[in-house]
Amino acid sequence: MTINERTELIRRFTDDFTALQEAVLARMNGACALETAAALEHDVLVGPITVVLAHADVLARGAVRRAELSAELPERLRRLRAHARRVRRARSQAEVRYKEHRARRLTGRSRPVDPLELRVTRTAFAAAFDEALRQELRDTGLPDGTPQAPESDLAQWAWDRKAAGGGELPAPVRELRDCDDDAFVQALLRDAREEENPYLPHDAVAERWSRHARTALAWGRYAIGRAERDVLAGALSARHTRLDVLDDAYQDTAVLAARSREALLRATDLHDRMRDCVTRGPFAERVAQCRAAALMRFADAEPQKWHSVRELTARHQADCPERADGCPRCHRALAAVIFDAAPADTDDDPTATLPAGVDRYALLTDLSDSAVVAVADAAVGDESALCGYGWAAEDGTTGHGDSLASSSGEAEVIGICAAALSLLERHEDAPVVVLCDSTEAVGVVDAALRSADQAAAQRTLLFPESRELMARLVRHRHRVQVRWLKGHIGHDLNETADSFARLALRRATGRIPPSAARKEEARILRSLGSGTGPLSAAA
Repeated sequence: MTINERTELIRRFTDDFTALQEAVLARMNGACALETAAALEHDVLVGPITVVLAHADVLARGAVRRAELSAELPERLRRLRAHARRVRRARSQAEVRYKEHRARRLTGRSRPVDPLELRVTRTAFAAAFDEALRQELRDTGLPDGTPQAPESDLAQWAWDRKAAGGGELPAPVRELRDCDDDAFVQALLRDAREEENPYLPHDAVAERWSRHARTALAWGRYAIGRAERDVLAGALSARHTRLDVLDDAYQDTAVLAARSREALLRATDLHDRMRDCVTRGPFAERVAQCRAAALMRFADAEPQKWHSVRELTARHQADCPERADGCPRCHRALAAVIFDAAPADTDDDPTATLPAGVDRYALLTDLSDSAVVAVADAAVGDESALCGYGWAAEDGTTGHGDSLASSSGEAEVIGICAAALSLLERHEDAPVVVLCDSTEAVGVVDAALRSADQAAAQRTLLFPESRELMARLVRHRHRVQVRWLKGHIGHDLNETADSFARLALRRATGRIPPSAARKEEARILRSLGSGTGPLSAAA
């Protein structure tokens, strides 16, 4: 193959999604021509290969699921599962290669290493240094930045200044930039299901595309979940038409997965170009000057901390083998030394004063004797938005069921709400406390109960099923508490809730027959009856 022929093949793969996917899958199966395999190694295809494999991964899992639900012959099902495993493995390998490729690319773009004292200060005393940098930026007329990374807004500011001469944005780009989030997600769904939108990769909306692509993908999984439920509700002999609907949902979701991956690549490339604006040329010098001035502000405001930084870094640089390069990797270890030497601040930690060995469940002693305590858990699958939830209470009651959730956090919230609502109905006047091992779910429900507004949870709760449950729960906010519980430590109620959640998911996806499900439910209840976990012991 000549250089021109290879270049033309690479260009074809860059422009033709189907051709690239066919070539990648042929290479995966060991049926790829040598010239094609050589072309696939080109750096320009590293990112696009992850896109086509994201698409192929969803389709492969969809083929397996259809075979499972249509009672295909075992041999065909084994072949489909083996293919799905190969695709998943190839996708994982492609993701690793992309990360390695990007790391090499960024190495050549990195700015000079900041002085060691500055890096140690930023790491060990982040809040104080951030405030000093904000003051410096404010005094020099630059954007304030954010507490996490004060110069991050400088990158956006520099990019805006660089891009300002690019002319007026096309009207479709302005529409995508200015519409609300729900309308933007609908645009992403139309892009995947109807017609590709050529304006999404524009720099003005690429970041927004990447942020919301995961939400659009969740709605694809929601369609799969609903279609899967519909298939399982019908007799095996009447499933053909419903399986076609499930196929369509998997096809749409495969496109959404590919576009989500493409959006991430576009946003990453944009961030790299923005970073170049603040790491090269005159602007880089200006940023370095601001940081150096902020360090002096920090030294004036915190002389003792500054003295500890200088003393530690001076001792370290006396014999560090990397001192000639500025000790590029040493600042985190030095900051850890300073942090470990600082006196502990326990004012904000209510459990810090507990004696060693005191069981965390002792914190429940602040509850009234009439309180009803339960533990909730949830389980989610890979293919669709179907989820299972389960709960078990100290009064001996239990429950489990299935729903649709966009994430494990949303599934856990569904479990909390289902447990609380069931116990509220059973115990008319008693306060209800639900424990859960998901910090995200506990935070979401607690915020909604405190504000008396289910809208406080809508960032996590995407689907109507969970939002309706939260709306019902908020009406009883004065009788409900939710708290965190460390999971998988042998606590009997937690283990029971987890077992019920996994059983509910298997039943919802048709992976366990009804008779076997009933036997499994009875086994879980017998196991609960013999348990002696901390909560049941306290009861």
